[in-house]
Amino acid sequence: MFGRRPDGRRIRKIDPVVQITPYVMPMRCDAQVFLQHRIDWEAMTRYIGRQMQEKNQRLTHMQIIVAAYVRAVSQNPEVNRFIMNKQYFARNNCSVAFTMLKSPQDANQGETVVSIRFDPTDTLYDVRDRMVAAVNANRGENAAPGFVDKLLAVLFSVPGLATVTVALVRLLDRYGIAPGALINELPFYVGMYITNNASIGLHHVNHHIYNFGDVSMFFGMGLVEKVAVVENGQTRMKRFLPIGITADERVCSGAHYARFFAAMEQYLDHPELLETPPKTVRYDQGMEYHEPKPGQSAR
Repeated sequence: MFGRRPDGRRIRKIDPVVQITPYVMPMRCDAQVFLQHRIDWEAMTRYIGRQMQEKNQRLTHMQIIVAAYVRAVSQNPEVNRFIMNKQYFARNNCSVAFTMLKSPQDANQGETVVSIRFDPTDTLYDVRDRMVAAVNANRGENAAPGFVDKLLAVLFSVPGLATVTVALVRLLDRYGIAPGALINELPFYVGMYITNNASIGLHHVNHHIYNFGDVSMFFGMGLVEKVAVVENGQTRMKRFLPIGITADERVCSGAHYARFFAAMEQYLDHPELLETPPKTVRYDQGMEYHEPKPGQSAR
């Protein structure tokens, strides 16, 4: 309310051509754009192998992708905006959510959702540590149920309660007065949602972005593909990791999106750039935020 929300602050200085788009396309499903990207799986896998052999650092493809996103946001904060009630807001965090199996060996144990906040100065290793900690806290038979699991158990214990609760949250959220504690826990209030379909043997998808909440971007990883390429005058089959990307085109101009995706491509092609913190960080119209580094306590 009054330009402030638990997850952001209203932006008042914005290009009128961009500002009008929520009135033309009031819902995220109106404004979805779909992109396809292929990561050089072979080069990234070699990098992961060198990290293990030379530095004893264990990394995954998904961790590198998330780290590239965090770094690209630190240089292009405009893509981290969101729209609520036709108004633009600068997000006061850099956050990513994903769905994970509670047990990789037994899909019958079900899934849970993890939401993680990152600092714009995070290195690849910081991002890895945050993700590993979140996964470990939610995996295994002895893992305590997460907030979302507990909330859903309560909602479905009373007939009709889920319908009433979701409607109430939508109404409060529309005017920026939904409880901050709730917004901080729900995976629908993050800058990017990512799914790793390859982990369950599925192809990549262009997943929808939700009208509920304020997620502005969705990444869908899939099974490795072989594509014919020409290298040094020779044709060979090369392996790529495909990603389906869905974005809310209203969030910022096409030029901002172009710079963001160009930065992500550079970091994915050269993940060694993510091993050190960025020299500078750009914040969106004064919206500066920080998260304690892994192993540090919040002040």
